[in-house]
Amino acid sequence: MEVLDSLFGLSSFPLAELEVGKHFYWEIGNYKLHGQVFMASWLVIAILIVASLLATRNIQQVPSGMQNFMEYVLDFLRGVAKDQIGEKEYRQWVPFVGTLFLFIFVSNWSGALVPWGLIEIPDSELAAPTNDINTTVALALLTSIAYFFAGLRKKGLGYFAGYAEPTPIMVPFKIIEDFTKPLSLSFRLFGNILADELVVAVLVLLVPLFVPLPLMVLGLFLSAIQALIFATLAASYIGEALEEHGHEE
Repeated sequence: MEVLDSLFGLSSFPLAELEVGKHFYWEIGNYKLHGQVFMASWLVIAILIVASLLATRNIQQVPSGMQNFMEYVLDFLRGVAKDQIGEKEYRQWVPFVGTLFLFIFVSNWSGALVPWGLIEIPDSELAAPTNDINTTVALALLTSIAYFFAGLRKKGLGYFAGYAEPTPIMVPFKIIEDFTKPLSLSFRLFGNILADELVVAVLVLLVPLFVPLPLMVLGLFLSAIQALIFATLAASYIGEALEEHGHEE
């Protein structure tokens, strides 16, 4: 939580003293950064970069192998963005929605497939990036910035006129909704990933081999679903921001 506190200028007044696990910090001036989260995130980014390079190093008119797989993934992500944002404006948001999905998907799966515990770092241990609340909050805040940007770029300050529809009574509720969206996105993803890893870890200690395997497979499936939910909701919020109101037609 120290990173979040520092970002809001509250380093002297921590929001919470509770932390999950031990953390390896990088100190930059008065700020503390979770070093293990950055290292795990860089590994996920490296995996995505390598996969992209392999898929595009020798592009064929009739795709096969990695190129075929990546084109399938791209078509899937286009479909998600198109369904939520709409035919006219979805294309420019495919990179953002796709990046969210791929980063979260690979991060979630790395928590189940990568033996992070074997990598030793001082006073801590590595884990999936989405196993840290700072990562999920950052992704949720990026989503909030994206849909505010989408609405303001298209409608200007008229975007906020939608807060008073269908009646001005809705204004405070719309404002509260804007605060709850990132909270919901971040805590849903963090809670599900943390709970899944804790359950598997406990069962591995109790029954080392056969019982945890079905739960690990289920965890992989649920991790993929969590990535899809996050990306779909992000696209949905952007679509809502771009939606035309009746009086604007």
